[in-house]
Amino acid sequence: MAITKIQSESLNLADTYDFTGTVTGTPGNTPAFHAYLSSTVEVANNVATKLAANTEVLDTNNCYDNSTNYRFTPTVAGKYYVYASLCGSTSDYKLYFSIPKIYKNGSEIANISNTFGDGAVYAVDSFVAVVADMNGSSDYLEFFGIVDIHANLNESFLGGSMSKTAFGAYRLIT
Repeated sequence: MAITKIQSESLNLADTYDFTGTVTGTPGNTPAFHAYLSSTVEVANNVATKLAANTEVLDTNNCYDNSTNYRFTPTVAGKYYVYASLCGSTSDYKLYFSIPKIYKNGSEIANISNTFGDGAVYAVDSFVAVVADMNGSSDYLEFFGIVDIHANLNESFLGGSMSKTAFGAYRLIT
């Protein structure tokens, strides 16, 4: 016999109830993924470079490719919260700006820029986020970054941990 309603006056807090059924129809924030750059990568000065976030922490539906094209192609239509964290660096304390960019289907949909005076900064973390509508079949997201130091010296994206250069997204429950 299924229990459809428990009256508060009939509830005995000393009793225990074993639930052996299945809950259905509960939405989740999936597909979802989070990946980060496993090691520091040198990049060209002031050139938008695709981030190869190759170390997955989470990939609920195998929608993120962490080995060839570094794209998130969700298989469920909906609105997605998308975020990217870029740690831009130079070896000579001349970082001018660091810009993480989120692309959808090859076009930029979000960026944030941190600009500094020459000679003041070695590395900076920049974070960008956006809500993107995805069709659940062919739409894809990518992460690009730019580092500029007004010279062709050792520009890089710092990697090696989840807290440096990372990319992720999850479906919003609507």
